[in-house]
Amino acid sequence: MTRISIEERIMLASQLINTGFPAVNLFDKVSFALQLMEDYDLLHLPVLSEEKFAGIIEKDELLDTDEEGLLASLEQSLKKISIKGEEHFLVALKLIAENELTLLPVINEQTELAGIISSRSMMVHLSRFLGTEERGGIIVLETDKRHFSFGEISRLVETNDAYITQLNTYPENDSGQIIVTIKINKVEVSDIVATFQRYDYSVRYYFGEEQYANELKENYNHLLAYLNM
Repeated sequence: MTRISIEERIMLASQLINTGFPAVNLFDKVSFALQLMEDYDLLHLPVLSEEKFAGIIEKDELLDTDEEGLLASLEQSLKKISIKGEEHFLVALKLIAENELTLLPVINEQTELAGIISSRSMMVHLSRFLGTEERGGIIVLETDKRHFSFGEISRLVETNDAYITQLNTYPENDSGQIIVTIKINKVEVSDIVATFQRYDYSVRYYFGEEQYANELKENYNHLLAYLNM
């Protein structure tokens, strides 16, 4: 049996590093940076100053600049955004999303560039983190903040011989409710949905094999009704 290290389970930024992407120097020409962006299909590039990370340059900034000029002329426009290798990958996700980056530089303690995390690879790792590849049903609940209890939700699922493989929450500002999205290890979720409804949970959405089967049955009944007209 293969043992998984604690670091592998945690998913640190250092585990997502790609060293195959280029960086540019402050004394490179704007035209060189634009060509690299074209070649690698990027909107951002890490910029170095004497082998140290200086910031991120955006393509939009370059397009408004003389292509024969040096990147040093844009030093004040560089985004000072990066992450250390020992930080969790969700921190990287937050930085990429908030700043709309196509890549995020990863630096070491000496502020040297260790590599980058691309937004594309981040989506792959996020999918793995959320367990989207695993088979199972999805249920979305709505509950009051005061009554939200992970323990109770887990218990209600387990009374149906199932367990939760993923749970995420977010507050809905308009209603003040907590939206709870849970993934179950079973695809047959109708009994679990019924259990939540008995305990006065509002089920906003669910997806499992029953939904597909019910849609087929409904379509079949519509067809029979049409043929009998």
